[in-house]
Amino acid sequence: MEFYDVIKQRRSIRGYQNKPIPADALARIGEAVNLAPSACNLQPWKFLIVENKEFREKICKVYSQPWLAQAPAIAVAFGNNEKCWKRLEGDPIAAVDIGIAMEHLVLAATAEGLGTCWICAYNVAAMNEALQVEEPWTTLAISPLGYPAAEPIPLKRKSLREVFEVMK
Repeated sequence: MEFYDVIKQRRSIRGYQNKPIPADALARIGEAVNLAPSACNLQPWKFLIVENKEFREKICKVYSQPWLAQAPAIAVAFGNNEKCWKRLEGDPIAAVDIGIAMEHLVLAATAEGLGTCWICAYNVAAMNEALQVEEPWTTLAISPLGYPAAEPIPLKRKSLREVFEVMK
């Protein structure tokens, strides 16, 4: 799929088919994550694709939307605030780096014909406990991963001039 078509096609999907994801598609998605830029190329992340039923159920207890449980896999992005670059004030930017890598994941998934829905609206401590994540790691984002159950509706977007400007 052509790059700009991928960007135009990507949507937050909230319904999934019960269809396995091919291993080669997951490998390409993993490569896209690995190629994502990060500050000083520190890559303060680990991405886990959870197909295991028991761990998917644990995730779904923390974030209980039914469409998450429909997906055959759940992508989990872990960040490390100790191993990331810090701003001049000392603030860690692992969340920014993970945001970039997560966008690589969702765009690669779209190119593979898969749907995603970037989720951060969960109790982080509960998710870390469910996934047995220990400091300095933390769960920064999750997403269902699978074939969409239906074609998503087109989104209404702001006009380009409302969100983008070239200053000369």
